[in-house]
Amino acid sequence: MKNVGYYNGEIGPLEEMKVPMNDRALYFGDGIYEATCVANRVPFAIEDHLDRMYNSLRLLEIPFKMERGQVKAELQRVIDAAEDSPIHFLYWQVSRGVAPRNHVFPGAGTEPALMAYVKPHTMKPMDKPYKLISLEDNRFKLCNIKTLNLIPSVLANQRALEAGCDEAVLHRGSRVTECAHSNISILKDGVLRTAPTDELILPGITRKHLLALAKENGIPTLEEPFSMVELMNADEVIVTSSSALCMKVESIDHIPVGGKDPQRIQLLQDAYLAKFQRETAQ
Repeated sequence: MKNVGYYNGEIGPLEEMKVPMNDRALYFGDGIYEATCVANRVPFAIEDHLDRMYNSLRLLEIPFKMERGQVKAELQRVIDAAEDSPIHFLYWQVSRGVAPRNHVFPGAGTEPALMAYVKPHTMKPMDKPYKLISLEDNRFKLCNIKTLNLIPSVLANQRALEAGCDEAVLHRGSRVTECAHSNISILKDGVLRTAPTDELILPGITRKHLLALAKENGIPTLEEPFSMVELMNADEVIVTSSSALCMKVESIDHIPVGGKDPQRIQLLQDAYLAKFQRETAQ
């Protein structure tokens, strides 16, 4: 199968899979999700994604009982059912389960539902810089949970598309938070700076590995808020995500940015690609 779907143990062509109408994901976005790229049928940074998955489930009080090893095995079933491709994209989510629509949690005995899919994927080339627009961050203050509630991000990405850009960088007042579906960092005076993992940003897995790679390569790091003014005046602006890894930014609101520290950003991109290839090798 080219695109493989999964729902509570059942596997089939993604286009033919069905989800019960009473799944709480449909009415309330009552669930969490994760996604990563797969090479050689090996999902990248899967342990980090599972760590974040279980933390999101804890914060949303979803009583998911499937153990870590079984989740990995079920995801691997989906991966292994897919046709060969150099890279696959793996997505999975857990909702609070199937129950009649009601704002309060369903009663005891309602089991959370696991859904997943795999499809061929082309990673964005890191030598093609991003263009961003800036928007006020109007999301709620639970951004550290990877929930299914993504309407503000959907709208922000639509505005970026309409502006001929790749992503939207969000800010609350003057403070930069993150992008619509990515984290954002800057290089300034040889230091990699990124926002702290408080309730205003998602603790990105790619962001986590970028910080580690910077330290391994002698680049100091600083996790503290930075402003839109600092963003616009950074030596380099970097967007990180599971589907694109480490992307250089060339403009924000059609104003050129970065371009002042090409050696360090190239070092980080090369290190990230090497890490991805190494950890997904058969």
